Amino acid sequence: MSFIRITAGSLAVLGLAQSVLGGAPKQCTSKGELSCHNTTAEADTCCFNYPGGSLLQTQFWDTDPVVGPDDSWTIHGLWPDHCDGTYDSTCDSSRAYTNISDILKSSGNDDLLSYMQTYWLPNDSTGEEFWEHEWGKHGTCISTLDPKCFTDYQPTEEVPYFFNTTVSLFKTLPTYQWLADAGITPSSSKTYKLSDIQAALSKNHGGKTVYVGCSGSAIEQVYYYFNTYGSVANGQFVPADPDNGDDGGCPSTGVKYLPKNGGGGGGGSTTSPTPTSTTSGGSSPTPTGSFSGKGYLNAVTGGSKKGCIIGSGAWYTTGTCATFTAASSGKGFTLKSSKGYCSVSGGALACAADTSSANANVFTADGTNLANSDGNDWYADSVPSGSSQGTVYSEKGSHGTTLQIQWQSV
Repeated sequence: MSFIRITAGSLAVLGLAQSVLGGAPKQCTSKGELSCHNTTAEADTCCFNYPGGSLLQTQFWDTDPVVGPDDSWTIHGLWPDHCDGTYDSTCDSSRAYTNISDILKSSGNDDLLSYMQTYWLPNDSTGEEFWEHEWGKHGTCISTLDPKCFTDYQPTEEVPYFFNTTVSLFKTLPTYQWLADAGITPSSSKTYKLSDIQAALSKNHGGKTVYVGCSGSAIEQVYYYFNTYGSVANGQFVPADPDNGDDGGCPSTGVKYLPKNGGGGGGGSTTSPTPTSTTSGGSSPTPTGSFSGKGYLNAVTGGSKKGCIIGSGAWYTTGTCATFTAASSGKGFTLKSSKGYCSVSGGALACAADTSSANANVFTADGTNLANSDGNDWYADSVPSGSSQGTVYSEKGSHGTTLQIQWQSV
């Protein structure tokens, strides 16, 4: 049986030496049961992952917009699923920390954070938001990282272990290289058999099936399943088969593996526009198309582009622009990001999962500008800078900055 052991030594070999804040995760004295394989209840959930005993290291292949290097997949997360395909989420809201970068820096994990800034990024928000989401939704549900599982526990001490382990696993799962070794490389014209893709990955995952997910006919995600001995912080990860019936939505033949460096989505470049800094000046953007299909919402103030609207509906001047979908509705159109449908709620632009299609705003356009009751002007308290985000308002009120929101088709 092949397995991956996560230890301080292995983290150091991978360039991810764990800095201990106070105590340390519990050392399990015996090998114990393999998660999802126990025949009786396990009392010590510090040494046995339960109920989330099926650990998924999930990866993205993002081409629209491009995320990460051209020759590497990127990290989605580490998910503690139940052993039947179901899962818990956001298990401890008191530990849903909103300062992951600061936690990693204060624990001496600057190299880890630097790695994450290249290989663990979203396609529609900021890295910090994405890491907060993955930790809050999934990390807080890993029983072996519960505070009670640490000696002399210090608040946030468990967080670096979650991110270190996830990155460590990712580094042992070089999806791009394994596919390339089998002659499966990104192409804007060539297609592949799903069975060939799965065989190339399974061969390197202990013969276990690797979940392959598609958007349409294009590959976009893979999930590597593991069961574990001991803690996620310092235990052993044993390759496992998927434990649910989701087929990933890929066709059996004609699977596309689109390149990140151009050629995806019809042959043009798929690289997202880079939001500008908040300094004065900057070039005037070239809006394209009408509000239909997929596009970016560029923020323009003083005639110059100053960043864009991200998935939540906020204004951001650094990072990756969100891709929005504009769909005809009534006398206008709705807007939707990966966060959900967009609306003007309480006078502020917001896109959220709890906004139904029925409650989404029907927007109108003034040329390539997003219109509202004030014509095509939207407002903010100031131009956001650095990692700050600005709320976008539909009415001027006391908000001192005026901007236009321009559509750019992709």
